[in-house]
Amino acid sequence: MKTAYTRVSRSILMATAAFAAPVALAQSAPQDSPQAAGEATAASDGTEIIVTAQKRSENLQNVPISIQAFGTQKLEQLNVASFDDYAKALPSVSFQSFGPGQTQLSFRGITSGGDGLRGGSQPTAALYLDEVPVTTIGNAVDLHVYDIARVEALSGPQGTLFGSSSLAGTLRIIPAKPDTKEFSGRIDVSGTKVGKGTGGGSIEGFVNIPLSDRAALRVVGFYQRDGGYIDSVPGTRTFTLGDDNPATNVTVNNAKFVKDNVNTTDTVGGRAALKVDLDDSWTIEPAVIYQHQTTRGSFLFDPRIGDLKVTDFGPSRNRDDWVLATMTINGKIGNWDLTYAGGYFDRKIDNLSDYSEYSVAYDQFQGGYYTYFPTGNGGFLDPTQQVHGHDALTKQSHELRISSPAGERYKVAAGVFYQRQTDRIVADYYINGLAAIPNSPAVPKAGDDLFATRAYRVDRDYAAFIDGSFDITPSLTLAGGVRVFRYNNTFVGFSGFRSNTTAANCIPVVADDRVCNNFDRQAKQTSQTHRVNLTWKIDPDRLVYATYSTGYRPGGNNRRPNVNPYVADTLNNYELGFKTSWFDRKLRLNGALFYEEWKNLQYGLAPVGSAGVTNIYNAGNARVYGAEMDFNLRLGGLNLSGSGALIDGKLTTDFCSFDTNGNPDCTLGVVAAPRGTPLPVQPRFKGNMTARYEFELGKAKAFVQGTLNHQSGTRSYLTTREADLLGRTRGFETFDFSVGAKVSGFDISAFIENAFDKRGILSINTVCTPSICGAAARYYPIKPQVFGIKLGHDL
Repeated sequence: MKTAYTRVSRSILMATAAFAAPVALAQSAPQDSPQAAGEATAASDGTEIIVTAQKRSENLQNVPISIQAFGTQKLEQLNVASFDDYAKALPSVSFQSFGPGQTQLSFRGITSGGDGLRGGSQPTAALYLDEVPVTTIGNAVDLHVYDIARVEALSGPQGTLFGSSSLAGTLRIIPAKPDTKEFSGRIDVSGTKVGKGTGGGSIEGFVNIPLSDRAALRVVGFYQRDGGYIDSVPGTRTFTLGDDNPATNVTVNNAKFVKDNVNTTDTVGGRAALKVDLDDSWTIEPAVIYQHQTTRGSFLFDPRIGDLKVTDFGPSRNRDDWVLATMTINGKIGNWDLTYAGGYFDRKIDNLSDYSEYSVAYDQFQGGYYTYFPTGNGGFLDPTQQVHGHDALTKQSHELRISSPAGERYKVAAGVFYQRQTDRIVADYYINGLAAIPNSPAVPKAGDDLFATRAYRVDRDYAAFIDGSFDITPSLTLAGGVRVFRYNNTFVGFSGFRSNTTAANCIPVVADDRVCNNFDRQAKQTSQTHRVNLTWKIDPDRLVYATYSTGYRPGGNNRRPNVNPYVADTLNNYELGFKTSWFDRKLRLNGALFYEEWKNLQYGLAPVGSAGVTNIYNAGNARVYGAEMDFNLRLGGLNLSGSGALIDGKLTTDFCSFDTNGNPDCTLGVVAAPRGTPLPVQPRFKGNMTARYEFELGKAKAFVQGTLNHQSGTRSYLTTREADLLGRTRGFETFDFSVGAKVSGFDISAFIENAFDKRGILSINTVCTPSICGAAARYYPIKPQVFGIKLGHDL
């Protein structure tokens, strides 16, 4: 914990040091600024939601973008606390996951199913906390959702205003801001019980303290325990060690890892934000967010063993510890608004996983080459493998932009952006006792590692952008923008077996020690993205729009020296949409039709002969057709709301096989995935509907609520061989119910999620490559039936 406190203290100092930033970087908080928008949430009746999708504060119904937004009230009504909770309410969002903090996010089916590698592609969708990107190499952070003003899901390329990794969309989580007007606070406690698993609960609270009429402090704290529901059951396995002589067989069991409900999660953290109005025109907001999350056990189950059951032969855990320090400065130059938004993100991930299925596969298919380890005394090592991975990630970002006054016929926003993210990667694929045996194949200086990685990755992004609009008539607006970008990414280090070392005991002690590296790569490119939009405001309650926009994801480097770097992939988006309100705004109905062309899509694959080392390839091109729609209808005390997305994505070119260097080669006559292959992960249809009835019950304001969620089945991998090995998921529906009341500042509610304990499968994964461990595929399920009760009180 001392290390965590040191990191938090350092980040607080970094944030508060920005008070000394030049006044020239400031911007006021006019009504159309993100500052003001951060304080706005959905109206109590659901008729108005203020968003900042275009870096201005605007009514959702006036923004010509396909966007879903949930305000504070809606998040509470849906019992949203984590990524899985709000993702199920966003039809255009899909994901693959190994558990909390181990998720890859995507929009509109723009995913190859091979993302999430620390040495691989950046994500196809960006994740922002307020103004600052926290998209990291590998998996998305799983922020505990409490005291959040809004969640905004922006579908489609957002490359003009949001940049790198906004290829397919951008998810923004916007915390509530300090308020100088009055003191406020709240405390919430809950208790939960997984139907056939263990219990959990949470305690959360915030306080908003006006320090003066120009300054306020908001402090948030939370702790949540999620109960387990997957059992590690007894099992044995016998390794033949590639020898027909039974005397050499090694039989092992998992007795010390047998336990019920192994997959528990503890999440603890907090947030502190300060707002200071220096005068009527200048505002500064430093903030710090800290979160520590520990998961234990597997969140995937093995259908060969049984429902929600596994036979683990090693320990599993994931520790995700991160801190984010941000500074937003707002001011005016004349009547133009200027914004500086900067952040420093520090994340440490420590992951330990059972890798024993890898040992099983190699014992069966590799003739014992990776399992036959004589001890020198007539015995043999248990060849069961574990993998211990550690990532030390950092990310700093800076954006400076200037915006013209609101209400003018011409509007323009322009700025510059820079970010630098790093990942110091340590991965140990080890067999206990391997280094001590005669003629050990253990990697020198890496303990019992059969395979080791020590690498240092740096991804740099530079951009300049301009985005504007012109009111041709009071009802017809033409808008457009362009973003010029440059990336410069380097990857250096060691990854391989003992045979990959260049000399005795040659493996870098630190990742950027270049003496013994077996790869040292660089990839860079300069290009641009753009958008054009035409909006016709038919009347104050209805508009239609047409958009052409593009997005990009930076290219990068492969670990294997003879495999070429991969280039940026790009997305062209053609979209027709509408935003409408009807019957005195009792009904809100929004929708969009879109067609997207994905070029040079990046895909991670371990080809035959690569010893399981995954490379990133530009697999070819794909297209996506789709439609999105959401509605909200108020009928007195009854509120009906829902959303849905119909998405069809397929390859438009063959994804070829590989030559002897592991590079794509269509001349071999074999394709990894032919033209017409469906894109993985995203359901063809995903939708939800909620009915909520509010009524007076004595002095209390009571409610009953029910939600239906549905999604169709999915393919888990792009390539034919891997997809066939893993199979498809099936479609499923779930129902959530809740009841509650509010009286005298107290809220009490009871809920049941997945009421009928439906076993919906979100993705099918393996801890190693599907071609090696496909027979041992594990299923990532939705949460089983969960009961809960919540009590809250306004201070």
